Amino acid sequence: MKIDNFFAELKRRNVVRMAGLYLVGAWLLTQVASTVLPMFGAPDWLPRSIVILLAIGFVPALIFSWVFELTPQGLKRDEDVRPEESIAPQTGRRMDRMIIAVLVLALAYFAVDKFVLNPRREKSTTGRPSSESNLPPSEKSVAVLAFANLSDDKGSEYFSDGISEELLTVLQKIPGLHVAARTSAFSFKGKNATAQEIGQKLGVAHLVEGSVRKAGDVVRIAARLTQASTGEEQWSENYTRNLKDVFAVQTELAQTIVEQLRGQLTGGAANPTIKAEIQAEVRAAEKGGTKNVEAHEAYLQGRFFINRHSEKETDQARAAYERAVRLDPKFALAWAGLAQTHVWDCNYATEGGQKGFNAHLAAAREAVERALSFEPDLPDALYPKAVIETNFDYNWKGAAETLRKALALAPQDPALLMEAGNLAQARGENAQGLDLFRRAVALDPVNAQARAFLAGSLSVSGKQEEARTEYAREIELNPSAPNSQAGVGLTYLLEGKFEEAALAAQKDAAVWARPLIVSCARSAQRRVPESDAALAELIAIASETGAYQIAEVYGYRNDKDHAFEWLERARRQRDAGLPGLRADTLLPNLHDDPRWGAFLRTMGLADDQLK
Repeated sequence: MKIDNFFAELKRRNVVRMAGLYLVGAWLLTQVASTVLPMFGAPDWLPRSIVILLAIGFVPALIFSWVFELTPQGLKRDEDVRPEESIAPQTGRRMDRMIIAVLVLALAYFAVDKFVLNPRREKSTTGRPSSESNLPPSEKSVAVLAFANLSDDKGSEYFSDGISEELLTVLQKIPGLHVAARTSAFSFKGKNATAQEIGQKLGVAHLVEGSVRKAGDVVRIAARLTQASTGEEQWSENYTRNLKDVFAVQTELAQTIVEQLRGQLTGGAANPTIKAEIQAEVRAAEKGGTKNVEAHEAYLQGRFFINRHSEKETDQARAAYERAVRLDPKFALAWAGLAQTHVWDCNYATEGGQKGFNAHLAAAREAVERALSFEPDLPDALYPKAVIETNFDYNWKGAAETLRKALALAPQDPALLMEAGNLAQARGENAQGLDLFRRAVALDPVNAQARAFLAGSLSVSGKQEEARTEYAREIELNPSAPNSQAGVGLTYLLEGKFEEAALAAQKDAAVWARPLIVSCARSAQRRVPESDAALAELIAIASETGAYQIAEVYGYRNDKDHAFEWLERARRQRDAGLPGLRADTLLPNLHDDPRWGAFLRTMGLADDQLK
């Protein structure tokens, strides 16, 4: 067939019209799907699957229009239709009208999306708490940066960090004042960033900076309050005091900064009534402290080490807190810090197996009890209490009440928001959990743990690409964060990208996380010996501290008997993974088994139990 005749035949058979109609209709369908499907929580793979199916269907549609013709008697093969019976010209005109109609619909959708839907999406994104927000910061916002250590003894950095951190903690509890979280504020330590850069990154209007010089029993503290947008100094003061008077200096600093911020807002100095109110707020925020200088120094050392989030330095923090409570047995904040070190080991450490876990949990309970006996309304102690109730006691109602009380006292504490998110997710309230994790990240954008919780919640919600973005941010902030690379692997696993899942998990720092994902991925690829080997490695590593993860592998592999056996073992061992049971994306194979509902009831997680 000559080329001219070929194109003439294409036109006669309406193949070109079919191609145009198909392409325009496919474009409109994909645009509408990409807008509508996310509103219903559709997984990320569904819009991509629609595009792939439409692309695959293009060629068959053209072949169909070449081979068949629509007649008044229905579809017939083209060679069976006599020329005088053909209605191809009329069909072609109808298809022209259809193409025009679809183009009009496409233009109408484009206009609605651009001028109606897109502004709403932008407004929604702006209204949602986010570390990426471009809104100007509130004038009632401040960040306390790490005070510089000017002491000759560089090992006393804990003291300068502690002074600034305690000031931050006090300001954080002042009603109506937004204070950047510690992890984010301290991330600029040792960096040559401008006030404008810091203010923009942290979303605050004011910065508190300073330095500490400690020599023997004398401490010199310099502090200043700066307007972040201009770098202009608003207030500064120098204090030289005996070490035993450092407590009074911290109180004076907090009161002065709050007075200065209120003065900026009201345009004048605080009157005696307002000053008295500020003093009362600061005193309330300072509860749980000590007047023992040595105990205070030990406490500052404990805070310095526990913020490093590693097993070795958690041990150092515990030793410092133990020294603090020996020096002052009524030092509630030190007891709360000691409880947090034991909770950290219960959550992350593998040394000592079940015996070691039990010892840490008993010590955490005792420390929490001691702290709250001295200060019943201490958020620092209510936090480890809530973690124990959620992760180890599975006391969902008790944890909810503890967190309600703690957040009323410290609504800006990212750790409390993260724990509230964990509890919400445990109770099946995934949307609320996601919102709480977003709020934690907005308050503390460079907190790797907050990013990790947000990433996991996004993955549970089916938003795997967003989850990978958050995991990437977590890894950037803390390359050795446990379960971060494995978290990326899980997102790929849930998308059916099994090789990518296994490769990502291989890089994880946690010895239990890598074989968990690898075993699941190799099982999905029917590479059974490799899956069995990874599972055997996981059992050898974590049978006493990671029974839940072993149950996850068996559940994913649809080995229900072993999965429920290990779930029950995890319950007996008080495994911290069990609060994620209802939202676990590796366990859907168990949901149709009668044992699933029974186990949820045993955990207190049945729907009627959570009402």
